[in-house]
Amino acid sequence: MCRVLKLTFDGIKVFLLFTSCTILFYFAILWINEEYESYHRYEKPKEETVEKVSGNEEPAKDAFVNRMMFFYENGE
Repeated sequence: MCRVLKLTFDGIKVFLLFTSCTILFYFAILWINEEYESYHRYEKPKEETVEKVSGNEEPAKDAFVNRMMFFYENGE
């Protein structure tokens, strides 16, 4: 009888430890999410920006061949 009671008590201790660690982890994730909620990784520039203009675009049919040749030559 004493052995069964000890095993039950140990099981309850493990369950309480697991539950408390899970709750602690959950609230830590909530806290981190709240901290970084207003953090914008890509902020808009303060000054006016210049738009990129690309004038030397390759034709679509040669682009694939050129990319494959680049891949075979450089191995990347």
